[in-house]
Amino acid sequence: MNVVVNQRKNRVRPAEVLVIVCAGVVLASLDLFIVNVALPKISTDLHASSLGEVSWVLNAYAIVYAALLVFFGRLADRYRRDRGFLLGIAIFTLASIGCAASVDVGMLIGFRVVQAAGAALLTPTSLGLLLESYAPDRRSGAVRTWTASGGVAAALGPVIGGLLVTVDWRWVFIVNVPIGIVAMVVGWRRLPAVPGRGVERPDAIGVLLATFGIAALTLGLVEGGDWGWSSGRVVGALVAAAVLLVSFVLHCLRSRTPLIDPSLFTSRNFSAASVVSLLFSAAFGAMLISRVLWQQDVWGWSALRSGLAVAPGPLMVPLVSFGIAGRLIARYGPGRTIAVGSLFFAGGAAYWALAVSIHPNYWTGVFGGMLMTGVGVGLTLPTMMSTAASSLPPASFATGSAVVNMLRQTGMALGVAVVIAIVGGAHGGAVLGAFRDAWWATAAVALLGAVPTLAIWRRPAPSPLASAASSRAIPVGSDRRR
Repeated sequence: MNVVVNQRKNRVRPAEVLVIVCAGVVLASLDLFIVNVALPKISTDLHASSLGEVSWVLNAYAIVYAALLVFFGRLADRYRRDRGFLLGIAIFTLASIGCAASVDVGMLIGFRVVQAAGAALLTPTSLGLLLESYAPDRRSGAVRTWTASGGVAAALGPVIGGLLVTVDWRWVFIVNVPIGIVAMVVGWRRLPAVPGRGVERPDAIGVLLATFGIAALTLGLVEGGDWGWSSGRVVGALVAAAVLLVSFVLHCLRSRTPLIDPSLFTSRNFSAASVVSLLFSAAFGAMLISRVLWQQDVWGWSALRSGLAVAPGPLMVPLVSFGIAGRLIARYGPGRTIAVGSLFFAGGAAYWALAVSIHPNYWTGVFGGMLMTGVGVGLTLPTMMSTAASSLPPASFATGSAVVNMLRQTGMALGVAVVIAIVGGAHGGAVLGAFRDAWWATAAVALLGAVPTLAIWRRPAPSPLASAASSRAIPVGSDRRR
């Protein structure tokens, strides 16, 4: 169903929509990682009883964000996507002010939960707006830009966080406010009115099973290192997650109005990209946390120096995504492009395992690996997202993108948990060996992520789901009807 708008002189261009929604995804992605480097100062300033207590500033955000993505994605398909996006930005911005004004750890964690809810709303609605605004043959390029923006923001989080923490840890949250305000003002004036698709209200049982299942899984993964993998709390969380998620899958297969329509996975491209999302994001999360831990805890570098050391990798992402990935996809198809990206990423992790020593050796031991992983991210993440998105029908733009993003967040939590499990108990001379094991594991997971690309190895034909639902550009205008 095409978006019906009044013909006016001043029409909204797709490029404007792209810029506005990228500002939103930068907020959500940046905050996943920018807070990491501020935790020690937050702990001291707010008189946290333990590092475990203050770690919930990170964990609460990750759990709520992952758990609500699919539910909010379904709502975004049902209601006005422009208003859902603006509401998500508003919630995120106001919660950021609350985080900056927090006077104790409990208050900060509470506002982080609200912040995550805003991020979970703006993420699927932003991609839904983007896909509605571009013609089918241009959606892949737009989604690559959207994903590259989020990937760069996530990878630059430690850099920006290191700079802001030198002033005050509260600036880690204050920096979101001007970005959010500008996005809201410009978005209110320029975003097209994109109505819902008449999707039926999701079944309440499916919503509860998915939300609590994903929350339990993420909880078990992020707390496994601190609580102990054999502890009752972690085992209980993972068992509960397994039961809830299996029940959710069965419910989706049987329900008349499932939260996730099983027919989405009849698309080979969507299914393959979803698996790649989980595996490659696990390697990506493992890479980020291992670099920060190695440089700060083993080499003793400051947060700022560690962040700057990571910077060459993220800088490669837009260069590769915008300058190379599109040409490779056009010539060889998305499957081969993703596979090459996975090989580069795995090579970067292997480089560190072979070259890093206990004594700081950035240029010979780290720099080359950062460039290789940056190339890998630039080829893989945007291509994976564009492949998944281009196979979606318009009625499932937000829900389908939310599924892929939920898998990304779960994968990153899994990658972080694996690294913590490998290096967490290492001391003295065993530290280097433990980190090398972590980097070899990262390389192995990245290589494993290339396997699903065999399903989309050739240049794909147009998806029957997407082509049946939309075969031409969807005009968008500036009729706000507010």
